[in-house]
Amino acid sequence: MSIALSSHNIVKNFSSDDTMINVLKGANLNIYFGELAMLIGPSGCGKTTLLSILTGIMKPTQGKVIVNKVDLGSLSDKQNVIFRRTHLGLVFQQFNLLSHLTVAENVAIPLIAAGVLFKDAVQKAKITLSRFGMSQHANKKPNQLSGGQQQRVAFARALVHNPKVVFCDEPTSSLDAQSGYQVMQALQEIAVQPDCAVIVVTHDNRIYPFADRIIHMNDGLIVKEEIMKH
Repeated sequence: MSIALSSHNIVKNFSSDDTMINVLKGANLNIYFGELAMLIGPSGCGKTTLLSILTGIMKPTQGKVIVNKVDLGSLSDKQNVIFRRTHLGLVFQQFNLLSHLTVAENVAIPLIAAGVLFKDAVQKAKITLSRFGMSQHANKKPNQLSGGQQQRVAFARALVHNPKVVFCDEPTSSLDAQSGYQVMQALQEIAVQPDCAVIVVTHDNRIYPFADRIIHMNDGLIVKEEIMKH
């Protein structure tokens, strides 16, 4: 398998009240096309900070991130935003749905931003919503949905433009067991494609069986990797 994403000696320091906090201490990581990898570890170990750096949202204090053969550190802020919008799919715990748009229009946003005609973008959005059991809610507004339903809409929006790497932060945190299973099945289907990779940060051990590889993190470092048998 070829490498979709790699991080090299990622260090991240934060300053607080004249104190330097060393959150990441040299994290090295490879994520491969065709796999679903899970990043796990205790709260405060640096998982979310690492995810933010891997997506280009946050810059490392030291180190390099390569995504789909592109060095994120070589991009300007504007180029970084365009790269993220085009090549990455992001699902964070804050769903960031726009209240004045319908569910389908929210999902269509990445396509519209890429220049797809509005009508065609909304049609593809509805097809993507069906993968998450949300077709019947396509014309509703986000405030008419439950938290779990909003989360599934956020998944559809992250995947509608066929990104190369999909990042998910606690994807099942607002979902019941059945909905969580449905979401993970959809992610697994995406991850087996040879030109896509999925990385999930989670505390939910119910979804570990969906992983191809579990990456253990502790105290700002990758400490162990575990290949899962299917």
